[in-house]
Amino acid sequence: MHSYQEALRYLDELQLFGIKLGLDQTRELMAAAGSPERELKFIHIAGSNGKGSCGAMLHAALRRAGFSTGFYSSPHLISPRERFRVNGAAIGEAEFAELVSELRPSAEKMAAAGRCPTYFEFTTVMAARHFARRQVDLVIWETGLGGRFDATNVVDPVCAVITGIAPEHQQYLGSRPEQIAFEKAGIIKPCRPVVIGGMADEVRNVILRRADEVNAPVLETAAAPIVDLELHRLNSGWIQKFDFGKYRVNLALPGALQRKNFRVAFTVLEYLAAEFGFSLTAALAGLEQAFWPARCQWLPDGIIIDGAHNPDGITALAEALREFIGEQRIPVIFGGFKDKNTLGCLKAIESRAEYFVFLPLAAGFRASWSGGELAALLAEISGKKAVVAADPAEALELTEGNALRLVCGSLYLAGEFLKLLVPEQEVLNL
Repeated sequence: MHSYQEALRYLDELQLFGIKLGLDQTRELMAAAGSPERELKFIHIAGSNGKGSCGAMLHAALRRAGFSTGFYSSPHLISPRERFRVNGAAIGEAEFAELVSELRPSAEKMAAAGRCPTYFEFTTVMAARHFARRQVDLVIWETGLGGRFDATNVVDPVCAVITGIAPEHQQYLGSRPEQIAFEKAGIIKPCRPVVIGGMADEVRNVILRRADEVNAPVLETAAAPIVDLELHRLNSGWIQKFDFGKYRVNLALPGALQRKNFRVAFTVLEYLAAEFGFSLTAALAGLEQAFWPARCQWLPDGIIIDGAHNPDGITALAEALREFIGEQRIPVIFGGFKDKNTLGCLKAIESRAEYFVFLPLAAGFRASWSGGELAALLAEISGKKAVVAADPAEALELTEGNALRLVCGSLYLAGEFLKLLVPEQEVLNL
């Protein structure tokens, strides 16, 4: 059997095969693994932003309602083990290594025939096998990229969820929002309901057409107003309390975007409560325990870490900051990959920055901006001060003495700071 480190090295080798859109290889490897997906009930979530946060809400609520849960998410922040959570706990190193050892011979047989699974295809099958072995009641199943040809789309879910649409991965999903919506809508299955988050009419109509084609009921997000909003500081963030219809909700994820995500999660829970016969009130009480690392996460020393990496996500972050600190400007530590709309991100956060600290991302498998290149991008839109750091430790030194500091621009960057600042178990386990 592999050691954990050997398992990681093997998966790193699969990174070399990059991203392949298509389902045949995942289906083949899943069948070789004994078709574990047939033993599970999935809630399949796609969307440009909010997938993970919505999944974290569903996990917390379903746990409070008495269900055991599996939660497959990506990318990870500090460890691949985060991708496979059962009842909120990341998979152990020994179990991780065992799963890789079990699946590797089938993957190598496929590779010898010219069909080597990618990293994401392999981990998707790992997740299904892990959750089936643990006999979880419900699986929160997050897409990686798109939906139609995403490896996760080999399952027949209890329901599908599409949180929202924004420009992303345009080299794979298309340049127009309608093309991206078409790819996301590919997770909708015949006669299975789909929950649709708030989005522009032109993309919503694409999803509605797909639902109509396959006779899938559409569940629009609940339209009740959110009223009597209160914000309360917690050790690692904020809790927002509000009335929603007849319910008083305590949501331990901050910001207006999370209230939007809540509407999606509420609609899913409302459907599941009727389908599986549990108390919606009891489930909603679990939201006070919802946690999703690196999403407006406030550390006790005043460092705010957010993984937002596209203009929509950064705009939502800026709005959340306005709720917490008004118009106060704070140092922004920023890094990003070159395949993202980085200039759009800088435009969205520039007004919240006292000054910027730019740094490169030490991820050899993807091209990132250097600190100097980011400073040049900023100069195109603003005369705001920018300094360059070599790494996260230097960025923290350069901003030392500030009551508040913000880290954003990339989930990878967020993970690097969490490694430095937070005990591992606080990131691994929800």
